[in-house]
Amino acid sequence: MKELPLQPQKTTFCNLMISFHRFQLSNGLKVIVHQDYTTPIVALNVLYNVGARDEKPEKTGFAHLFEHLMFGGSKNIPRYDEPLERVGGENNAFTSNDVTSYYITIPEPNLETAFWLESDRMLDLAFSKKSLEVQRNVVMEEFRQTHLNQPFGDAWLLLRPLAYHVHPYRWSTIGADINHIAHATMDDVKDFYSRFYNPNNAILCVAGPVEVQKIKDLSEKWFGDIPPGPPNNRQLPPEPAQTAARTMHVERDVPCNAIYKAWHIPDRLSQRYYTADLISDVLSAGESSRLYVELVKKRQLFSDISAYITGNLDPGLLVISGKLMNGTSMEIAENAIQEAIEKLQEEPVNGRELQKVKNRIESMLVFTEIKVLEKALNLSMYELLGDADMINHEISKYSEVDAEEISNFAREFLIPGNCSSLYYQMKSK
Repeated sequence: MKELPLQPQKTTFCNLMISFHRFQLSNGLKVIVHQDYTTPIVALNVLYNVGARDEKPEKTGFAHLFEHLMFGGSKNIPRYDEPLERVGGENNAFTSNDVTSYYITIPEPNLETAFWLESDRMLDLAFSKKSLEVQRNVVMEEFRQTHLNQPFGDAWLLLRPLAYHVHPYRWSTIGADINHIAHATMDDVKDFYSRFYNPNNAILCVAGPVEVQKIKDLSEKWFGDIPPGPPNNRQLPPEPAQTAARTMHVERDVPCNAIYKAWHIPDRLSQRYYTADLISDVLSAGESSRLYVELVKKRQLFSDISAYITGNLDPGLLVISGKLMNGTSMEIAENAIQEAIEKLQEEPVNGRELQKVKNRIESMLVFTEIKVLEKALNLSMYELLGDADMINHEISKYSEVDAEEISNFAREFLIPGNCSSLYYQMKSK
């Protein structure tokens, strides 16, 4: 076990102290410990540095499939949930294009059960034909329900490959094609597991009323003997700059027309990421936001409209999507969105409006970090980004953005040549 430098970290995050220790096992597993004695509950999160972007174009949806397979039992624990429920624990997981996280909340006296469960499925997941078939069917049914059989469900299946032509963000976490999961073989899933589900490709974070030495001892006991896997030398093809507008028109059996417009933006570690996030809030955070006031309330062109960023680690998207009121033409709706963009480009955001969205983000960040589970999840993610201490500097990153930067960003990125537009229309009667 080796200590990483500058431990422990202690920084003031508004009025909330997010302090932590971190160390690394000899097999490469990074461990972060946050001590919080205001709760009897401990949160344990294992973040694996693997997401949908690590899949092969002809075999997509595997990261999400593994989120399900990891609950199918391991060598010594055939039923993952049973021993956890006996000791008052709860668990869940999520997959994104960038990462996969498995997390547990459990009373502190029973914490070792969580270490036992997570280490056993990292060491030796049970691969059975029955488990693969069951989870494959679950994922395929989820694909149908969320993306094929509900109104607007396939919008992102269409928008992603429209916006991305090279980078693997061109497919959704659920996969590009349901047949990729339908045809997944045992060899396919074993290969995916051996490549990515290793201690040197994971970050373990424990938050709650715990002692650092106890977490070191438990980490060594349960994870220390797991052999490292191959290095995750990720070499993803960068998406070339988009230089011309892209459009797609589709007709579906939906109750109204909708429009989706996506602009490429910088990656998560760029300072301009924070500018993009603030712009999305200026446009659509709450009923006093620009798009809601102008296009929903006053002009009644949309029944709802929102702006958001995808938040990806590699260069992502700023998206404006809205459902049109019946009688509103697609042309009028799109022109109204363009007018809102041009106002950002031509007129600096006034100080009060900008401060309002900064205050909103600050409040969200502070309240999010009150819960031990959220702190465990976020510390893991920031460590993956390069340094868990980034959690303590997010507010200052937002505060550095001024009105001029917002206008400059809008003029540089929110332009027609950098935009992919999906026109989602009702079937003609």
